[in-house]
Amino acid sequence: MKIAILDWKTMTWGNELSPECFEKFGEVKCWDFTSPELTAERIGESDAVLCNKVLITREVMDKCPNLKYIGLFATGYNNIDINYAKEKNITVCNAGEYSTMAVAQHTFALILEMYSKISVYNNAVKNGEWISSPSFSYFPYTTSELFGKTLAVVGYGSIGKAVAKIGEDFGMKVIINTRTFPENCPYPVYSLSECAELADIITFHCPLTEKTKGIINRELISHMKNSTLIVNTSRGAVVNETELAYALNNKRIAGACLDVLENEPMNPECPLRNAENCIITPHSAWSALETRQRLLDIVSKNLENYINGSPSNKIN
Repeated sequence: MKIAILDWKTMTWGNELSPECFEKFGEVKCWDFTSPELTAERIGESDAVLCNKVLITREVMDKCPNLKYIGLFATGYNNIDINYAKEKNITVCNAGEYSTMAVAQHTFALILEMYSKISVYNNAVKNGEWISSPSFSYFPYTTSELFGKTLAVVGYGSIGKAVAKIGEDFGMKVIINTRTFPENCPYPVYSLSECAELADIITFHCPLTEKTKGIINRELISHMKNSTLIVNTSRGAVVNETELAYALNNKRIAGACLDVLENEPMNPECPLRNAENCIITPHSAWSALETRQRLLDIVSKNLENYINGSPSNKIN
């Protein structure tokens, strides 16, 4: 079997992970990144392609007649023409729920940064502010407890469930918004506008669809309290960035914490880049070392199962 890995650098920035685990399945060619112009050429005569964000279009598949398997280093598969892959009898397998706990952890790291101001106080100490304090305890920057606050979780998949449980463990009042009414849900379910009205923190863990695109917008924010914190670790396009930036700069809400943007890497003209009370991390919620190792193990097992005639995590 010939295997092409098209964007290995989306999995590692150093040598902490290696693509050598795929060599047991056949001849492997590996590239750090692949542009659309080079995709078909690099797949060439390969039987299998492994990628994260590279576009595998109808045109690419038509130029690669030997291609029979696409393995994704991701849960999402919007970069693959799934319907055409099915027509061509090309199996597509994704990585399932590999990042649940990492993203849930990152969600609360963002929330705690806003509520506990760890970096603010660390910088204050290093700048000598504590040294010159007249009191043993230095707290000029107001912090808040999560206990008793209302946490609205939008999207009740595996990540949403993990975030809700952590919120409950902090003593928060958890409410849910989801497309379908969940079975055995221990939390009350509300409409999105009701969640916006009730929430002290509203966190988004929903898929990107036509209905969810741009739902964090001026209209939704109009239902929120001035003290509300918005968190998005789902998909960047869930946010109308111009309208969120306006709300932040005009103190319509207390703040926003984002791990994803509509354009990635960040566009230098992104309106949220210098918005007030806005924390942005570079789509890194999923990237804990243990998480990436788990992802690599899943992708490797998916390929092994496909070769053995029992594909796992098949999406077409």
